[in-house]
Amino acid sequence: MNHPAPDRNIGRFAPSPSGPLHFGSLIAALGSYLQARVSHGRWLVRIEDLDPPREIPGAADDILRTLEAFGLHWDGEVVYQSRRHAHYQAVLDDWAGRGLSYNCHCTRRMIGAAGGFYNGHCRELGLPAAGAAVRLKLHQPVYGFEDRLQGPVVVSRALAEEDFIVHRRDGLYAYNLAVVIDDRDAGITEVVRGADLLEPTVRQIALYRLLGAPEPGWLHLPLAVQAGSKLSKQNHAPPLDKTRAGDHLWQALAFLGQQPPAELKGADCHQLLHWAIAHWRLEKVPSCPQIELNYADSSHFQRPALS
Repeated sequence: MNHPAPDRNIGRFAPSPSGPLHFGSLIAALGSYLQARVSHGRWLVRIEDLDPPREIPGAADDILRTLEAFGLHWDGEVVYQSRRHAHYQAVLDDWAGRGLSYNCHCTRRMIGAAGGFYNGHCRELGLPAAGAAVRLKLHQPVYGFEDRLQGPVVVSRALAEEDFIVHRRDGLYAYNLAVVIDDRDAGITEVVRGADLLEPTVRQIALYRLLGAPEPGWLHLPLAVQAGSKLSKQNHAPPLDKTRAGDHLWQALAFLGQQPPAELKGADCHQLLHWAIAHWRLEKVPSCPQIELNYADSSHFQRPALS
């Protein structure tokens, strides 16, 4: 069961340092920032440097400088997942000692041949740890949840009941494990992020319950897409131009349905954010999971009218 949002939210923005922030990143950052600030709450930043092969040198610092350029100032110190491995391992060790996890040697090809979802093949085999992934014995699957924007979300039975990976065979900690431990330890009360993470949420809720931790509220914002693909670093989305921060911020507010005044377009970011905090209305945010963007270049974004 999701807990009602408190009077003062603790929110967060958690980018990965795999490249510079783009317009889609700004939507997630701005939405989470405003949700926290309208309740006079705290807004935290976490760098999810969990996957070194995908990281770009200098990207983490560039992300932080971009947030500052847009007036999105965070509370407290920035948290880096690369410095929290001991926290993740302590949880894994506890689960292993209680028989709640197991080693799995199945490959992606084997899982694909079995239908695309893991069928529990290694669950009772007692396989060695060398070269294995660690999977959670999922005794209490979560089939859906209530999202503050998207409404009731239901996932497939196969996804909900799959024993998912919590430690990868390459030695890296799994995203779902790390994000839940980090959010729990930070006291996050509401997770605001893109709708591409709707499905993994059921696995994260299962982890919260296994840990006996309070569940946050969930709010998944619409994704900015172009030609049917979401704006992402992997899809080479153009980076935000710090010299046009006011324009980008105005466009992000418009994308989120907030109807900023035309005279504020290109205004100082602090002025725009002051207006946004005073006028933020979640009910104006489109609840559709994706919105197609039209833009000629990285300096201009236009959200099409919604039908």
